[in-house]
Amino acid sequence: MLLNPTVIIEVLSPNTESDDRGKKFQRYREIDTLRDYVLIAQDEARIERFARQESGLWQLSEATGLAAEVALPSIGCVLRLAEVYEVVEWH
Repeated sequence: MLLNPTVIIEVLSPNTESDDRGKKFQRYREIDTLRDYVLIAQDEARIERFARQESGLWQLSEATGLAAEVALPSIGCVLRLAEVYEVVEWH
């Protein structure tokens, strides 16, 4: 159960990706405290960040490649893709 989350991070899988992007994100947008919704790809070095703007609209930014990083100022954190994917063995 989530109580007042600021950030939610989901690791995408082929079986859950459409739900993570659709109904689940729709429900999450109703959480007043949520500022960032982060989706991490499994099959490539890619992270998508949906950030709630002051207007209430959600803005998408995308980071791709192991040299990229995603800032999460709402919690004072930076996700470096090289670190996120450090133990991933690419096939």
